[in-house]
Amino acid sequence: MSNTIFDELKNGTTVTPQHPQIKDLRDNSYATISWLQKLNASSNPEEIRKILSEITNTAIDETVAIFPPIYINYGKHLEIGKNVFINFDCTFLTLGGIVIEDNVMIGPKVSMLSEGHPLPSAERHSLVPGKIHIKQNAWIGAGAIILPGITIGENSVVAAGAVVTKDVPAGTVVAGTPAKIIKSV
Repeated sequence: MSNTIFDELKNGTTVTPQHPQIKDLRDNSYATISWLQKLNASSNPEEIRKILSEITNTAIDETVAIFPPIYINYGKHLEIGKNVFINFDCTFLTLGGIVIEDNVMIGPKVSMLSEGHPLPSAERHSLVPGKIHIKQNAWIGAGAIILPGITIGENSVVAAGAVVTKDVPAGTVVAGTPAKIIKSV
């Protein structure tokens, strides 16, 4: 059986606009938007987790708390561990894959972008995926942006407003644009 466009993206393959399944990307995003409209209209934690389970096609643990709104383009490449807190107004572009391990705190207006585009204008409509991995006990501050291919180490802190362009070692605090290590935890 051949891979789908979603498998290719999750496996790190760049996808061009000429890909025969390119339409599936938008179709699935619109289907996810439909689920998100219900999730974002809810104030019931159980209902929010249930809808997010539908979006991700995985069970979301009862210890997970999400404050809507949240925005996701394709939830099936999003993994969320236990005891995770996601604050208001976060955006997760997940085609390249996002893994959020246990005990992670995510501040409001955080963006995790597991896909980007090439710089040359002739290629710019292609999608370049890069898995994001947020390890246990990490804290992502308000308004931080995590770019494709980044790993945030265990027990690390990403300061509010940081733009993370390189992996963050375990037990460190990063801040700034681009984010740089400012101290150890």
